[in-house]
Amino acid sequence: MNKANETKKHIYNFGIIGNCNYIAHIEDTTNICWLCLPRFDSSFIFGGLVDKNKGGSFSILPEGKFESKQYYIENTNILCTEISGEEGSYRVTDFAPRFSQFDRYFKPLMLIRKIEPLSGNPRVKITCKPVAEYGEKKLKVYPGSHHLDFLGADSLLRLTSNFSINHIIDSSLSVLNETKYLVLTYGSPLEAPLESTVEAFFYKTKKYWQHWVKTTSIGNMYQKEVIRSALVLKIHQYEDTGAIIAASTTSLPEFDESGRNWDYRYCWLRDAYYILLAFNNIGHFEEMERYFNFIANISVGKEGRYQPLYGITGNKDLPEKILPLNGYLNNKPVRIGNQASEHIQNDIYGQVLLSLLPLYTDARFSVDEKSDSATWISSLLSKIEMVLDEPDAGLWEFRNQRNYHCYTYLFHWAGCHSAIKIAHNIHDKKLEKWAKNLIKKASAKIEACYDKETKMYYEAINAKNADASTLQLIVMRYLNPNSIKAKNHLKNIEKKLQAPNGLFYRYLHADDFGLPETTFLITAFWHVEALVTVGRTKEAITKFENLLQYSNHLGLFSEDVDSANGGQWGNFPQAYSHVGLMNAAYKIAKKIDNPNFL
Repeated sequence: MNKANETKKHIYNFGIIGNCNYIAHIEDTTNICWLCLPRFDSSFIFGGLVDKNKGGSFSILPEGKFESKQYYIENTNILCTEISGEEGSYRVTDFAPRFSQFDRYFKPLMLIRKIEPLSGNPRVKITCKPVAEYGEKKLKVYPGSHHLDFLGADSLLRLTSNFSINHIIDSSLSVLNETKYLVLTYGSPLEAPLESTVEAFFYKTKKYWQHWVKTTSIGNMYQKEVIRSALVLKIHQYEDTGAIIAASTTSLPEFDESGRNWDYRYCWLRDAYYILLAFNNIGHFEEMERYFNFIANISVGKEGRYQPLYGITGNKDLPEKILPLNGYLNNKPVRIGNQASEHIQNDIYGQVLLSLLPLYTDARFSVDEKSDSATWISSLLSKIEMVLDEPDAGLWEFRNQRNYHCYTYLFHWAGCHSAIKIAHNIHDKKLEKWAKNLIKKASAKIEACYDKETKMYYEAINAKNADASTLQLIVMRYLNPNSIKAKNHLKNIEKKLQAPNGLFYRYLHADDFGLPETTFLITAFWHVEALVTVGRTKEAITKFENLLQYSNHLGLFSEDVDSANGGQWGNFPQAYSHVGLMNAAYKIAKKIDNPNFL
């Protein structure tokens, strides 16, 4: 490990705002260090996160030294940053407008910054320097009476403000003696009164988020953490299509100088089951239905293989490119696109079947037209049958290794169980029989991963590597949680992969990039679920509560954690880490089932 990592704990110092159309990352210095427009997977217009020189910036700073604190308005995705400098203090409130209007959601490509003086006579300098084409193109600035137009991107960027436009152009200080506003728009500009419009949008957006939280079924146990995770997950859904991305950033390394820098601004089918489970656990069905629609649009009538991941519009072509950027903390390369879209990952067919199951078995959903159900399910079963004897890249997307992965066969097994329930619902005995036969074949493959000597399931057939994904054998009830076999497997995999304070490695053997150095947060939450499942609930609670320390100052979690010092690494925030937290918290709460007064 890099020497610096042994002594200095790395924590991401920013929060996010969003409206299911875009996500902005805002540092505790007020600088917007990452914002892609008009979509999650577009070029950044602010990308200082991966290149301080080429990435542009958008900050509201005092002269001289200052201190800051950052927090969310309770139960919202509205972010506040308070700055205390030598001349006084002020608050910057950042939000992405989102509320119901004309029977649909208003979610414009508009970022609003409200700046209020709190004490003294602070002076602030506004720096707004957007870029295009991943920093390769600087935009030309044209002033208007109360706005700046930035030309050169695919659409008009406009900054509307009641600050002096010339002060912004000249980067000179302005006395902050009243509330000021900055409204950045992409495409359609703000053509309305500034102050009253911003205040109305603020009120409606705050009301929307707080109502959204009120309509969840989140219980009292770990409520604060689950609410924040749910809010994070919500804005990672691209509402237009229903896709949910893994993260809104690219190329934040899995650990320093690792080269493990990936673009996560896409939708992975392998995570469908866990995401839908998380939304179901909090009682939010609108997001589930949108995600169902996304999956349906890329799977119905699809011949041949499914890809492991797709673009947010369902696009298949995601060529991986390396950009001429310095990288986060000089970590290169900076990648866009993702080669994993070309991999063979065969668990995804089971994932899709699991995702479809609620449409047929949960009375809260209604499927108006089921005439093609048999064809759809038959297609998925045929795909599972086609790949049963084929090695794949596996859950962890090994680039140059293929194997017969236990996790892949687990999802064949689970997906076929779903197919049986769906077939029963649509009265198709032939599909039921087919699915039962495939379950036997998948089970035989899983058992081929079992080692009698060590009493544990390994990563793959004829590959004796411990793998945290096999925790799901317990969580998904392939193994009877009361059996000696399940308990032995859990104890033995803990010996191999458990790290201090509840952390868990996904594996420890060498992959395409050498030996892994950081733990994987979602596998730690899987471990918590496995502990609850086998009845080790007190241990599960202790480990879960230890994991909560690995968030940043806003309760946001990364993908990877350095077990030596608790540092955060990987793309951030990682939606699937928050999914893991939500599902683990739900499992604990359901197991304990205490009344609210205890």
